[in-house]
Amino acid sequence: MDFHLTEVKPGAAVFQGEPGDHLHNPMNTVHGGYLATLLDSALGCAVMSRLLAGVGYTTTQLNVHMLRPLFADSGPLRCEGVVLHLGRTMTTAEARVVGAENGRLYAHATTTCAILTPRPTA
Repeated sequence: MDFHLTEVKPGAAVFQGEPGDHLHNPMNTVHGGYLATLLDSALGCAVMSRLLAGVGYTTTQLNVHMLRPLFADSGPLRCEGVVLHLGRTMTTAEARVVGAENGRLYAHATTTCAILTPRPTA
């Protein structure tokens, strides 16, 4: 999908991507699933960066807001996900996709994730 992880620190993850015509939908705009996947990737990695080894998570809710159309020639994108709350059983995070060169906001999202602690062995 032509995006990759560029930075991770505790509670935050940054991805960069380059839209292209291979991502077009029938209306010649980049498919919304690209933005949703980019956002979900940054959100998930931000959450994972705060978890202890052996602890997992699963998304229970993903809310995406697409604000303007994205085209193949819109330029490079930057997506940063940040953990807002890390609890014992649930966590929340938010992310934004902006134009890397112009700062234009294309989409933003929030997620809620369930924390999956390792099961005790018998």
